[in-house]
Amino acid sequence: MSLLVEKTASGREYKVKDMTQADFGRLEIELAEVEMPGLMACRTEYGAAQPFKGARITGSLHMTIQTAVLIETLTALGAEVRWCSCNIFSTQDHAAAVIARDSAAVFAWKGETLQEYWWCTERSLDWGPGGGPDLIVDDGGDATMLIHEGVKAEAEYAKSGALPDPSTTDNPEFQIVLTIIRDGLKSNPTKYTKMKDRMVGVSEETTTGVKRLYQMQISGSLLFPAINVNDSVTKSKVKFTFSFHG
Repeated sequence: MSLLVEKTASGREYKVKDMTQADFGRLEIELAEVEMPGLMACRTEYGAAQPFKGARITGSLHMTIQTAVLIETLTALGAEVRWCSCNIFSTQDHAAAVIARDSAAVFAWKGETLQEYWWCTERSLDWGPGGGPDLIVDDGGDATMLIHEGVKAEAEYAKSGALPDPSTTDNPEFQIVLTIIRDGLKSNPTKYTKMKDRMVGVSEETTTGVKRLYQMQISGSLLFPAINVNDSVTKSKVKFTFSFHG
């Protein structure tokens, strides 16, 4: 797939597999809303107050129909949203299409390559010259990691002029991360630092990401507050319900 950002008629950015699936996605969302009464109650109770008005939220979380209900709850409460998937295979393309058409900037499709995956992650964090998001909904810690690695690289570049060198690691995925950061440094040498300065915090949904956060907290390298959603009672009950119903 060509890695070029597309735009809706209203100017909202997106990159999805097939926008013709959006109508099917809307039908699925209507069904899912019935099974997600908590989020729907949030819209009813807090929609008029717009508690997220002006907030920028980036999500790196499975782009499914259920996630679509979450995204539209955030936008109903006033937030601006940019989204990517945390998994190259989990995206439901009809869910990505309907959100891109109707609600938020989405960069996700089923079967992404690793190169495409990290491009999508970078796009979801890029809110333009005003900095990045205020909040991140992360799953696996990749969006959080990209900001941290970017800040580290920018500090070294400002100090010595050295650019990240992808050949210093034999991890092919981390080579892509370093390449993305390196390629943007000369044109925008404070991009990730501005993101860090704007960030209010991140919620982390899974064990891998939580482990990374605790390691950064212990080492003193964690750049902004984080909430461990992975170990919450709410997640345990939700996951049990999904398991129980197959």
